[in-house]
Amino acid sequence: MKKLFLLLAICTVNVALSQNSDKAKTLLDEVYTKVKGYENIFVDFKYVLNNEEADISSETRGDVTLQGDKYLFNYLGTQQLYDGNKVYTIVPENEEVTIEDKSDEQNALTPSKMFTFYKEGHSYTWDISQNVNGRKIQYVKLVPMDTNAEIKSILMGVDAETKHIYKLIYTGKNGTKTTITVNSFKTNQPLSKTLFTFDETKYKNKGYYILKN
Repeated sequence: MKKLFLLLAICTVNVALSQNSDKAKTLLDEVYTKVKGYENIFVDFKYVLNNEEADISSETRGDVTLQGDKYLFNYLGTQQLYDGNKVYTIVPENEEVTIEDKSDEQNALTPSKMFTFYKEGHSYTWDISQNVNGRKIQYVKLVPMDTNAEIKSILMGVDAETKHIYKLIYTGKNGTKTTITVNSFKTNQPLSKTLFTFDETKYKNKGYYILKN
């Protein structure tokens, strides 16, 4: 009889976990569908990095404009542009531009993957919900399936009404916690036709050093 109860308990837990995972995946699919429906997206965000053991703490802001796979990313005084073929990293402080092929960033978490990276290679779990200024933020926990991944887990906070990502919390295996909080999320903005075009002559005339990898 005890074995029967134990078996029933295990089956109940497995069913609950499966339903939990399905619910989390459904929410993530809704986020993905919503994002793919926009012509372009502008995000202004706060970036916080903490590692108590290493006594590291920093906070900054940034913004990114995305259209399909293309993006323009401003962060820490550096601008990064991806035109669909190459990545251009512009550092005004050093008067330097680095040009890299797309293949060099395929395995990295780039701005163009900010809203889609979770589609593959993760398991999902329904997590806590919070009330943030009257908005219900539902969290989903993602765990990389790759045991060699540097990331231990990711908490993704989703606005339950708009299906927009509000917060991403990355916990690394080295104890580092990175939190990205969306301050402003705008869609279908009027963009310049040359926004994602790199003008090499412009920077050469300014005396920038152009490094092509």
